[in-house]
Amino acid sequence: MRFLVVHAHPDPQSFSHALCETAVTSLKDRGHEVTLIDLYASGFETRMSEAERRAYETADPILDPMVQSYADLVKSHEGLVFVYPTWWWGMPAILKGFLERVLVPGVSFHLDPTTNKVVPGLLHIRHLIGISTYGSSWLTMRFFNDGGRRLVVRCIRLLAPRLRCKTTWLSMYSVHDSTPAERKAFTARVARKLGAL
Repeated sequence: MRFLVVHAHPDPQSFSHALCETAVTSLKDRGHEVTLIDLYASGFETRMSEAERRAYETADPILDPMVQSYADLVKSHEGLVFVYPTWWWGMPAILKGFLERVLVPGVSFHLDPTTNKVVPGLLHIRHLIGISTYGSSWLTMRFFNDGGRRLVVRCIRLLAPRLRCKTTWLSMYSVHDSTPAERKAFTARVARKLGAL
């Protein structure tokens, strides 16, 4: 199976980066084909331009070659993996920008011409996976509804409605207070989960 891993953290020495490497290695060791998009390393532009917003509901909503290449990857892979730290109770801005600029009409959904309602377009996706670290506790994130997790396992999942699409969420809370042993254990959990796909 082909997995697209999308990573969002600016520091290549971060724990998030190590988790991303673990995810990629575990999937490859299992025999899957893996493509990695490192949003910060690629210099991805977060902001949607005025021209892109005007083109959003046209037949050609993508104007940027990099965005087009990422959209083509989304359309050609059966698994999507998002690896990122949760900041301000949500995704880093660069990852939210990826969703807004790449998962446009014609890629992840289209609008019914009669009703103007969203029709899912990620019917080829078989696995949807989120891996995130949190500075806050599980209880705090529950109170704030964990916006990033909801985007992945609910909103994006609605665009991939096939019965065989499975969702997996792997989270480590209170990461700043965690011990090396706890981080090692979580990394092993990521390896085990993705290595079993």
